[in-house]
Amino acid sequence: MSTGLIALLDDVAAIAKVAAASLDDVAAAASKAGAKAAGVVIDDAAVTPRYVVGLAAARELPIIRRIALGSLRNKIVILLPAALALSALAPWAITPLLMLGGAWLCYEGTEKVSGALFRHATESHAEVAGPAGGDPQSVEDAKVRAAISTDLILSAEIMAIALATLPDIALPMQAAILSAVAFGITVAVYGTVALIVKADDDAGVALAASGNRFVAALGRGLVRGMPPLLAGLSILGTAAMVWVGGGIIVHGLEAFGLGALGHAIDRAGHVVGALVPAADGAISWAVAAAGAGVVGLAVGFALVPLVERIARPLARRLRARTR
Repeated sequence: MSTGLIALLDDVAAIAKVAAASLDDVAAAASKAGAKAAGVVIDDAAVTPRYVVGLAAARELPIIRRIALGSLRNKIVILLPAALALSALAPWAITPLLMLGGAWLCYEGTEKVSGALFRHATESHAEVAGPAGGDPQSVEDAKVRAAISTDLILSAEIMAIALATLPDIALPMQAAILSAVAFGITVAVYGTVALIVKADDDAGVALAASGNRFVAALGRGLVRGMPPLLAGLSILGTAAMVWVGGGIIVHGLEAFGLGALGHAIDRAGHVVGALVPAADGAISWAVAAAGAGVVGLAVGFALVPLVERIARPLARRLRARTR
């Protein structure tokens, strides 16, 4: 009896070790996959605060919570099964789809750059203004729907990038890793957004009213500093879209045997980095990102007229016919 119990305990301990190792593998792979999608995550965090601008402060956190739940539903209910089906049935399609997503990121980022340079009205990620003259609940619902629709595009890119880092991994492990990426990124993005949105109008104002001179100065600094921070975050998000999209296209071309462009960018990074050995890694990365950004801008500027003059008018006509 005692021998059997000891054997059973040994089996349980062995299973626990295997499970712990599997969890470690999932966590490590999810961390790596999430890091690959960092540029899209930055853009997601930069875009979302726009959807609570102009609404009552008391509704900001509930709106962010609704968008976060919608984002999680996008990733788990819609995109995760699609990604697993793609991995199992058509793995060859992952790279072309990833390149299409990269091209869309290039277009989105370049459209913002074009709008800033030429001051023309451009449609960005989504229409964030609610229905004019509507009641507050209708305005809020419209903004939440727009945010969740935008998130679907960004989340699809995040999940595709994560999936591309998981070659030759069993389907259950892919599901576990992608689920971890979905939960982790959603919590990170919308937790950060909540902190950003509430930092100035709640925390900053409360601290500014403190009787302590140092605390009050900190509060005033938050109130004054958040608008520039949001503006800087928006610029960083735009840059991330362009260089991530360009990088995806460059790496996709390499997968199809067209690696000359990627090799040239890598060589340029190494050459420039070698000029400053103390910062070789950082400089090489910056040059590579700049090269990917140039590719992204070129692709984006090529797509802007195609989307604005052909794709969008066609989409409007199709929507008009279905009404």
